[in-house]
Amino acid sequence: MSETVSFHDAENSRLANLCGVLDENLRQIETALNVSIARRGEVFQVEGDKAAEAARLLKDFYQRARKPLDIDDVQLALVEVAHKPPPGQGGSPEEDNIPVLMTRRAGLHGRTARQNAYIRQIQEYDITFGIGPAGTGKTYLAVAGAVDALERDLVKRIVLVRPAVEAGERLGFLPGDLVQKVDPYLRPLYDALWDLMGFDKANRAFERQMIEVAPLAFMRGRTLNHAFIILDEAQNTTPEQMKMFLTRIGFGSRAVVTGDVTQIDLQRHQKSGLIEAREVLKEVRGIAFTEFRNDDVVRHPLVARIIDAYDAYQAKS
Repeated sequence: MSETVSFHDAENSRLANLCGVLDENLRQIETALNVSIARRGEVFQVEGDKAAEAARLLKDFYQRARKPLDIDDVQLALVEVAHKPPPGQGGSPEEDNIPVLMTRRAGLHGRTARQNAYIRQIQEYDITFGIGPAGTGKTYLAVAGAVDALERDLVKRIVLVRPAVEAGERLGFLPGDLVQKVDPYLRPLYDALWDLMGFDKANRAFERQMIEVAPLAFMRGRTLNHAFIILDEAQNTTPEQMKMFLTRIGFGSRAVVTGDVTQIDLQRHQKSGLIEAREVLKEVRGIAFTEFRNDDVVRHPLVARIIDAYDAYQAKS
């Protein structure tokens, strides 16, 4: 399949911004859609099964190229534009009503239909499960939802919870106090908080105990009122731990549980609490589930293809 895209009377600066340094942006499109792009002046020749989609992306990026596009902008836009309905095929009213979160990143919203549905569920339900492969934004959007709720004064604090399970390594004895011991496990949550709140504001919130680190093992016996609680890496909880966590929810609280059931680090004889919860709670009113897929991955375009390759290999095995 072949497509030709030509920008008549094109500005050289916009063409340069579209292509990127050493045509890096074009290489990103080629990798994401498995096409080849040849450029001669303002004419682009696209070859491949997804040539029409790549041509649509080139036109869209050209409209954005009044200023330089960095690699992050391109990769995120690749996901967003790839999920946009073709011209003439409008999305559903629900898809058009995109929820926006109040964070330091102005206009933060989901890049795919499932991500937007996930955000709506976080805002509407007391308990939300986000299940899916790496890179689908489960944790980042959960933290964004927590920051949004804190900014709108819907909750009084954010509680970050994660099971301290090693991913095949042996970390040995970790020195320091409780927070320092679990710090390596919570680093992805910290990174998201700093990005969404700013480093200084997030640290002040920690000092005022508006943000709390609560290792899963120390949650027993607590009741969390008026809090936004995030349980990350929930595939590494046991059924007993999952039940214990879900019964900590108090008045005015919301909880988001995230995990990837294909990356379980428990002992072979242990059952994942996330897998059991998905079966036990699927009909319970007031609890929402979002099942992300490989096409929701918003990281480097190769990540989705790596996941697809592993899925195909495991299915063959």
